[in-house]
Amino acid sequence: MRNALPYARAGQVIGLLGGSFDPAHEGHAHITRAALKRFGLDRVWWLVSPGNPLKSRGPADIDKRLARAQAVMDHPRVTITDLETQTGTRFTAETLCALQRLYPGVRFVWLMGADNLAQFHQWQDWQAIMASVPIGVLARPGDRMAARCSKAAQMYRTARLPGCHSQALADGAAPRWCFVNMPMNSQSSTRLRAKGDWR
Repeated sequence: MRNALPYARAGQVIGLLGGSFDPAHEGHAHITRAALKRFGLDRVWWLVSPGNPLKSRGPADIDKRLARAQAVMDHPRVTITDLETQTGTRFTAETLCALQRLYPGVRFVWLMGADNLAQFHQWQDWQAIMASVPIGVLARPGDRMAARCSKAAQMYRTARLPGCHSQALADGAAPRWCFVNMPMNSQSSTRLRAKGDWR
């Protein structure tokens, strides 16, 4: 195994930010710092995935992406991990099942940008994800309206926690989600790849 599994003890609230991080950038770091504060998290783990099943082209080598993530997100309460490579899981629903087995008593919160909520219904077993952990959604430039009108937001509108109660997100059972507005950072991995300074 490349890295040891991250440490967590029962009762802790761990935010999970998954993605290919191809490459990691300040926008990822920005929403991570906001999530720690807004959702009352003890820690955040970045789950640098082997690959994104929704993308046809594979990402850069995982060692390169992990090194870049470490350089971008140097924070005492954030852990960069290749946990999905270690557990052999490819889809988020599988990863969450594995984590709940590995860390009994730990309260996990899945984190995503509003851009992901807008197409969340395309994810494998997305309703199982909604049923397994609370979800914290952070505003991203240009995606707020699409996220609020998304299939997932409409189907689970009664499970939505108002933004003013975001600190209590992990205190209740799933399905439970909260959308928070925050100052924006417009960086994106797509734009960084298009510039040609990555890979």
